[in-house]
Amino acid sequence: MQPGKKPRKKVPSWEVVGALVGLYRKNAGMTQPHLASLLCIGLETLGSIEQGRRPLRIKLAAELDELLDTKGALTAAVSKVPERERYPEFARDFIDEEAKALSLCWYENQVVPGLLQTPEYARAVFDSLYPPITEQQAEERLLARIDRQRIFEQKPWPPMMSFLLNESILEQPIGGAEVLHEQIRHLREAAELPFLALQILPKKLTRHAGLDGPMVLVETPEHAHLAYIEGQRVSFLIDDPDEVGILQQKYGMLRSQALTPEETMGLLDRLAGET
Repeated sequence: MQPGKKPRKKVPSWEVVGALVGLYRKNAGMTQPHLASLLCIGLETLGSIEQGRRPLRIKLAAELDELLDTKGALTAAVSKVPERERYPEFARDFIDEEAKALSLCWYENQVVPGLLQTPEYARAVFDSLYPPITEQQAEERLLARIDRQRIFEQKPWPPMMSFLLNESILEQPIGGAEVLHEQIRHLREAAELPFLALQILPKKLTRHAGLDGPMVLVETPEHAHLAYIEGQRVSFLIDDPDEVGILQQKYGMLRSQALTPEETMGLLDRLAGET
């Protein structure tokens, strides 16, 4: 490098791929809403891909190549993205694994898990963030959360799911009493799904295995096991078998300490005023 000359900033690969998607879409005379509907994905998802904020998965790239008649250009572009850039942020890495998981086991001790949140509850969670985010950012996050919930529409079946929630979550009126009430009713409906087990950890427990905080356990299509944990402004996707094994043991203990699914449904009925 010549003295005094600043190095050029490298453009992230996903921004390049996203720009190609946008260019090919416009050349095909399609709007974002039209293309998103053809792909059966959320408008926010397509927008995030075109802006380089979300990786383009190889399967979706192939669908785009067919719809936009790009002769395999997008599939080739995605395949050339360096492995280290495939998932620019840990959270996006987890969301990608979540979308194709065979099974999900989720423990939360602060808020209702994102996949089970109503739009009103989710918006209240985003409005509680500090430092605060803008109205546009909150709306984008809400659309992204709703898009993630399309996992329940997967055919022939969504992944097998287990959710463990601290009872205190059902007492914290995030967004107000009415928002919480509708959230509880939504949880009660979710508890009836044949592929989902919902259990509550009673607040009367004098000890339990989840004091270290929330976690999500993921089984991939290749039957690999991952764990995702979040804290204050940090998140980690863990693939070390020893570490994942410890968290699996914790989750198993938590399930044994929680109310049964049937007892949980009874509690939700009482809290929703159905009995």
